[in-house]
Amino acid sequence: MSRASSVVILALLAVLGIGMTYLAQYSSAPHIAAEQRLLDSRNLLDLLPPNNYDNQPLEKPLTLENMTLSNSTLLAGYRATKAGQPYAVLLRSQTLGYAGAIELLIAIDANARLIGVKTLKQSETPGLGARIADWPNNWLQSFTGKSRTDPDEKGWALKKDQGQFDQVAGATITSRAVVNATHDALRYFDEHRQQLLGSPSHE
Repeated sequence: MSRASSVVILALLAVLGIGMTYLAQYSSAPHIAAEQRLLDSRNLLDLLPPNNYDNQPLEKPLTLENMTLSNSTLLAGYRATKAGQPYAVLLRSQTLGYAGAIELLIAIDANARLIGVKTLKQSETPGLGARIADWPNNWLQSFTGKSRTDPDEKGWALKKDQGQFDQVAGATITSRAVVNATHDALRYFDEHRQQLLGSPSHE
């Protein structure tokens, strides 16, 4: 076999290999996208008891992108309903912690009480503030059942700031940021309840 023939064969094999790789990636792309949607769904919806809603909240996000509040920014929102009736609103909130941005998911029921709070992203100090990313999280669970007015305005602070909330040990700034962002979300929900909960006609 001549050198020219060898080069041609190698080139054809390379083209064939590239083509097969492209086809494999192209054919698997929908599956990968579906798996990512499932992962996102689990990550964002595991604050909600599955029997309490029957819609697909992530498919119809609310219009509140980059809404700047007193201590945080709302990045996105989702409405969960059952039989067309509003059950809860999920708010993605970003605040500034000790080492950088903290992104939270805050679930509020139709009665304006917290269902739960979860950390989605953070860059806090390992072993200290980063513990807010643990899931489940005992400290974050202390917010469950609270509302904008329970505790009152002064109560929505750390105990060291004369409020009602403990802090994550060794992470005052992180803890304060999460408390303030959660109160921000409750305040926003209370002031925009009709818009956020919508009506049966929105589903």
